[in-house]
Amino acid sequence: MSVRPPAALAAACLLACACCRAENPAEVLELPQVLIIGTTPLPGSGVPLRQLPADAQVLTSREIRNQRATNITDFLDRNARGLSINAAQGNPYQPDVVFRGFSASPLLGTPQGVSVFFDGVRINEPFGDAVNWDLIPQAAISSIQLLPGSMPAFGLNTLGGAIALYTKSGASEYPERPGGSLALSGGSFGRRTLEFEGGGRRGAWDWFLSAHGSDDEGWAEHNASRVRQGFAKLGWQDEDSDLDLSLAAADNRLDGTQTLPLSFPDIRQAYTHPDRNNNRSLLLALKGSHALAGGWLLSGNAYWRSLRSQNLSSNVNEDADDEDDPPAHNDRSRIDQQGGGFGLQLAYGGKLAGLAHKASIGLSLDEGRARFTRETQPAAFSADRGTVALGEFEPETDADSRSRYWGLFLSDSLVLDPAWTLTLAGRYNRAEVRIADRSGTAPELDGQHRFGRFNPAIGLNYNPSPAWTAYAGYNEGMRAPTAIELSCADPAAPCKLPNNFLADPPLKPVISRTIEFGARSAAEAALGWSAAVFRTDLHDDLQFISSSGIAVNSGYFQNVGTTRRQGMQLGGQARLGLLQLTTQYSYVDARFISGFHANSPANSEADANGAIEVRRGDRIPSIPRHALKLRAELNAGTGWHVGANLQAASSIHARGDENNLDRNGEVPGYAVLHLDARYALSRRWQLFVRVDNTFDRRYSNFAILGENVFTGPEQSYDGEHPRAEQFRGYGAPRGAWIGLQYLLN
Repeated sequence: MSVRPPAALAAACLLACACCRAENPAEVLELPQVLIIGTTPLPGSGVPLRQLPADAQVLTSREIRNQRATNITDFLDRNARGLSINAAQGNPYQPDVVFRGFSASPLLGTPQGVSVFFDGVRINEPFGDAVNWDLIPQAAISSIQLLPGSMPAFGLNTLGGAIALYTKSGASEYPERPGGSLALSGGSFGRRTLEFEGGGRRGAWDWFLSAHGSDDEGWAEHNASRVRQGFAKLGWQDEDSDLDLSLAAADNRLDGTQTLPLSFPDIRQAYTHPDRNNNRSLLLALKGSHALAGGWLLSGNAYWRSLRSQNLSSNVNEDADDEDDPPAHNDRSRIDQQGGGFGLQLAYGGKLAGLAHKASIGLSLDEGRARFTRETQPAAFSADRGTVALGEFEPETDADSRSRYWGLFLSDSLVLDPAWTLTLAGRYNRAEVRIADRSGTAPELDGQHRFGRFNPAIGLNYNPSPAWTAYAGYNEGMRAPTAIELSCADPAAPCKLPNNFLADPPLKPVISRTIEFGARSAAEAALGWSAAVFRTDLHDDLQFISSSGIAVNSGYFQNVGTTRRQGMQLGGQARLGLLQLTTQYSYVDARFISGFHANSPANSEADANGAIEVRRGDRIPSIPRHALKLRAELNAGTGWHVGANLQAASSIHARGDENNLDRNGEVPGYAVLHLDARYALSRRWQLFVRVDNTFDRRYSNFAILGENVFTGPEQSYDGEHPRAEQFRGYGAPRGAWIGLQYLLN
């Protein structure tokens, strides 16, 4: 029987050597304190942070537990540099996450540019590469690694970076004896949350369980949430092997509020309602590793995923030309997705030809199938802009899509001498996407598309002393057009998102090229810092082009040439006695490099046909140039800990204002303060409090141009007098919650 050291001892061991023999390499990333960075999705591929040519970040379960954020995206928004979220969907569990100017969004049709992994399983959905953040069980997370750049080893869609989440295990969380905790909280917006975790170890076996349930009425009208998440892991380990079987499940009902025209005085109103998403998911994953002789490690994983998403959305009828046409319609869609895959990897840590290597070679296969159905129903509007059915639902779309992504990758970190490390990596990706009509009425929809490319990476680290590191890196990535983009690419036949498929011209894959330079101090330094400058160019970038001023989700996809995200990131941390300070700053300059014409009828500079000219150098909407995050945590003594997060972001342009000339101008920047505190009532009981948006600031972090048809008295429907406006997505007002946690061990 092997004995696993506690987290602090394991971290010290990892710092002293690249791989501690007493700790299985595959389990390193499950530890709450992480100094090894995963360079591929599979275990056993990590390198010490000092040898990584990128501005990687690691956030731990301790930080998550202390801050008690509503969900994992709120936590990332407050603590990760280069990352922001926006309220495009109007529900706190469904934000767009933007990392270095690239999106990981639950909204179908958003051009995705960040790959997300959960214990080595890619959780970008087969249909549209969307990321459903509400499905991630926050209570089960041990650590989060943010890896910027194109990072080819992480496969398709890694244009701006990868986010890797690693889960807890019973042996890492409760190594001495079984234990757990139970937390109950409640407060503003009628939110009530119950959270449990527990685990332990006996002999070679360990286990971990977590469950999360939350209900709230929403801070605005018609944006209530019901979240149910569960996670279980069973592990086995001996001297040379590690095996984990895990199960993650979620059953959530989320209502959104849409964006609101600037003319609406009350931000708690809904533009139209209802808008509801029901997500039910199941993930079963098996991962394992076995240490071979001579420093070799064989590892692999296999998984199966299922997701059923049902959406009911209320919409203005853009085709209502006279009084006989219904002013509204309800769209009801359902997406049934199933996917599975596996990965195999052989990693080596040792010396060859007199040089120390951390090398990996592997392959992966991800397959997915999605069936999409859509129905529409004529409707009218009630006094509060809710839809009232005028008929039955009629089927409009029934289609299948299948995707197969496979890749072969290799990477190697060569320690040339104690001061220099050279990193070489590459991956060949191949994507196959098939679309088929199941209604029998649209055979022209049938099609098959293939994309393939080899993406290289090279990096160099210089470590003149253990105290600091300088590095330079270059890497490339690829994103293949998804089924929803391939079937919605004809300007003459726009489609609705996420609600329609059409037969359209082919699209080109998006190619990213990233260069980065940076430096940082050692991870364990009392006064830590990091600095990085970067540039990512996307060639044949894909954008969604709106085709209507009323239905802002109606349009088509097209390649628009080259776009660029460039900037810098600065980070710092210091401990001053009982006070811990953390500072994160990012500057992201996101611009169109190629000019093109887009359709944006609600833009004040649009011509008679609704077209705008996007010029070289125009800023890409929805990406703030400046973002500052400050975190202060004080150990006040006598059991008290008090923390504060300050977030500030600069202005953004609205979607539809790609030419940066709309008369509404930019959405103003903002700054908000969040507070948290905890008090140890006894060894087992802890009281915690959180206050979000302490000064109740009214702010927006998203906007889109459209035509407001509710221009009558008290925002009533007046389809004959629509008005072009800027629609904004607002942040939540002040909220406060209090809770108790009980430790079971």
